[in-house]
Formats: sequence, C-alpha cells, structure tokens
Amino acid sequence: MPKDYPRSVRISQQIKKELADLLLFQIKDPALNRLTILDVEVSPCLKHAKVFFVVSKYDEEVAKGLKRSMPFLRSQLAKKMTTRGIPKLHFVYDKTIDESMKISQLLDSALNPK
Repeated sequence: MPKDYPRSVRISQQIKKELADLLLFQIKDPALNRLTILDVEVSPCLKHAKVFFVVSKYDEEVAKGLKRSMPFLRSQLAKKMTTRGIPKLHFVYDKTIDESMKISQLLDSALNPK
C-alpha cells in the first residue's frame, strides 16, 4: 500500500516528538524549561530541519541554551531515529503567538475604551 504523504513529513513528525521528549525529560538547562516545540519542517533533501518553538520569555539565554544543547540533541536523535542521517536543526522562534496577543490587546482597547 503506497504512503499518502512524503517521507519528509513523516520524519518531521518523528523529530518533533523526539525533540519534545528530549527537552522535557533530558535537557536540564533552565533557559529551556519553558520551551515548546510547535512544528518541524524538514527539507525535501532531508538535510535541514526548521524547528519552530515558543517560549514564555524569549531572550539571549534561550538562544545560547539551544546552541549549547544542539550537539546533544542531534546525537540523541541519531540514537532514536532509523534514518541514515540526521538533519541539521535550525531553531526558529515563532512570533505568531506574541503578535496575536498584541492584536488581541489592541482589539480589546478599541472595543472597551476607558
């Protein structure tokens, strides 16, 4: 039976699950405690993966923590996944939640003037 979706989609789903588990149970960096993985997009060549995340307060410590933990994350992914190579991870802070909060506040202030 043929598969209905490309291999990159299946790999991105597995990377998302494994990264979420690693961040929750194995990463002890306090800067990454509140980090949540939203989505993973793997390139068609399977060499690069964009990891979209949100965190309660984004600052330089989060970026440094991700950079510090990158080798560990890739090595753990290599142990857990059955693919020949592990994509290079590119972490991208997803600003859509922050922007939607700002829009919501603007709408609230416009609808409920004080």
